[in-house]
Amino acid sequence: MAGIEYAIEPTLTAHEFLDLLRRSTLAERRPIDEPETIAGMLANAGVIGTARAEGLLVGVSRAISDFCYCTYLSDLAVDVAFQRHGIGRKLIKLTHEAAGLRTTLILLASPLAKEYYPHVGMVRHDSCWTIARRADHEI
Repeated sequence: MAGIEYAIEPTLTAHEFLDLLRRSTLAERRPIDEPETIAGMLANAGVIGTARAEGLLVGVSRAISDFCYCTYLSDLAVDVAFQRHGIGRKLIKLTHEAAGLRTTLILLASPLAKEYYPHVGMVRHDSCWTIARRADHEI
């Protein structure tokens, strides 16, 4: 999509990130009612990639990386009004390049997006295990 500017933005604000999450399909799977958690997610990310249309944040990628071996792409969100224009694909590329192409890029797909990732060159991995996140009061 023409007119989209891509950048690595380590100082992305929680306000902008939350706004984009709500305009994408990712808000339903992120703690949007926990501002401290959202701020921590940004502060502790290794790579934050952004896509902007005339200054408006329309896409974001947030990754955690050791910059040597693996990079976990924990968030990939694109404003619903801007989807299907290659923004997600470019954000994945930007993130992987920033973390180092020698790293393995790892992503857990949401059920809604699992058909998208093979189209952008990602290969399905059949073994993944998780331990669910606990609320602060449960720790």
